[in-house]
Amino acid sequence: MAGRRRKNAGASPGESAVEPVLPADLELQDLYGAFAAHGLDDEDLDDAAVLVPPVKLPAEEELAALAKAVPMFGYALALARWAAPHRVVDEFGDLVEEDRAPAAQLLGLAPAEGEVPEEAEVEAMRAWSLACDLDLVEIGTTAAGEHVAVPGPDLEPAEEGDPETVLELWLTAAGIVRELAVEADSLPEEEAVRAAEGGEAGEAVEGGEEDEDALSEVEEARDAAAELLDEALQVLYETTAFADPGNETVPLGVLAALLVVPEGEEPSEELLGDITDVMVALDPMLGDLAELGLLEYRPIDPELFDEEEGPEGEEPALVGEAPLDDEESARFGLVRLTPLGQYGIRQWLLEDGYDAPLVGELAQGDAAELLRAVCEAANVLPDEELRVWITGREPVAAARELLAAARGDDAYAPMRRMLGVSALNMLGAAAEPAVRDVLDDPELGGAARAWLTSKGATDVPVPERTMALWTVVDTFAAQLLDSGGDAELLRELIADLPVTGNPASYFGELWRVDHPYTADVLEAVGELHLDRAVAKEARKAAFKARSKG
Repeated sequence: MAGRRRKNAGASPGESAVEPVLPADLELQDLYGAFAAHGLDDEDLDDAAVLVPPVKLPAEEELAALAKAVPMFGYALALARWAAPHRVVDEFGDLVEEDRAPAAQLLGLAPAEGEVPEEAEVEAMRAWSLACDLDLVEIGTTAAGEHVAVPGPDLEPAEEGDPETVLELWLTAAGIVRELAVEADSLPEEEAVRAAEGGEAGEAVEGGEEDEDALSEVEEARDAAAELLDEALQVLYETTAFADPGNETVPLGVLAALLVVPEGEEPSEELLGDITDVMVALDPMLGDLAELGLLEYRPIDPELFDEEEGPEGEEPALVGEAPLDDEESARFGLVRLTPLGQYGIRQWLLEDGYDAPLVGELAQGDAAELLRAVCEAANVLPDEELRVWITGREPVAAARELLAAARGDDAYAPMRRMLGVSALNMLGAAAEPAVRDVLDDPELGGAARAWLTSKGATDVPVPERTMALWTVVDTFAAQLLDSGGDAELLRELIADLPVTGNPASYFGELWRVDHPYTADVLEAVGELHLDRAVAKEARKAAFKARSKG
């Protein structure tokens, strides 16, 4: 599965980024993952690391139950059991003519009595093909030369719900459906007709060079469809990781815009046309994947194509500048990745060598291991890891362990203390006894006093000047590390510094603070403070701190 690379084009200096007009009132930036390769030009994109955000997944037992509940997967299991002890098939392994109607009836696709519709037989044949592809049935030949199908070795453990077996089978089925969806989308009309009539897609016909050109075009179209589908699935994967529960549904127009519109640009008429093209291309492929439970999908309303035809029979534009209400937006397609879909896409990412972590993977050790792992991880949701770690722990004991792990003067220590405060907030008032124990700790006391005050405590002693200044540097250092130097965020923090009207006096104290990041903090203030006089004093103080160090 190819790593996604969304187009990027930052706004020109002095210009503000404008969000594209989409079929629903949703912000692109809210939907698009924070861990993508923002701000890179096209030459850098291929070399940038793809950071895949952590996701939450149900237990394997629950995922296996979800897989067995997928109708097409359940049909394949039922037909495999129906084949016992053996069932005659044709030379291709397909059900013989007289078994097709009974198979459809067995699956509940047709009434038990009366004529069986052709569509029901076709659906039963598709389920039988899936059973064969998954080796739920195996094809052999009897001594008399008959072709027969018998249940495969995975059938029984799959029926019993063995998670490993069920998920392996479902993932194989999802891969097959994904490939078939791409094949169908990439075939020109005459190829699709040939495939529907039993021919092989892309098979050679007389014509020499023309045949080679046609086959090359099919290959290129297949590759383009596969890349588009991969990118769309990874966008959905990231969306699900960052969305609040219940808000994972994405309008198809938004999904298409995320793939087409360069970040920070307003879509031109040409881009709006590209968005429509992507929507039309994704529509049948997403519908195919929905059949296997990988996603939930409400397809584009076909009546939209009848309501307004473009010039000379062109397809109507599915996106435009007029905002739509929720019901109208839904007619343009809605898609939501299921937990099974998250599981499947994550497995494909892992197979392709990407780091695709799960929420809670870093929360398996003690507090020191937790805080260190969160600080060092490139793609992590810190609050989620902290929340997993504290769940089920006694609050006071957990708080003491976190506070002890937050001490230190190494490079990550300020971030550990910041994370420790976040965890204390999750533990709530029950952690207060542990926090009071560190009021006089030179590294933790300032943050502890601030935390108690924020919880409404009125008996908290004012910290000594040395402790207060050290805590200012430590807090700012944590933000420097956490923000990666984000100028806008740091300016907000700098504006809150209690410089008052005498910056020389304030920075004259601050540069003497014995903290590993004192000089770095002062340099950041000197670079970003909007008041020239304050910035100048901060730079002078930074020079003194470096000289002292």
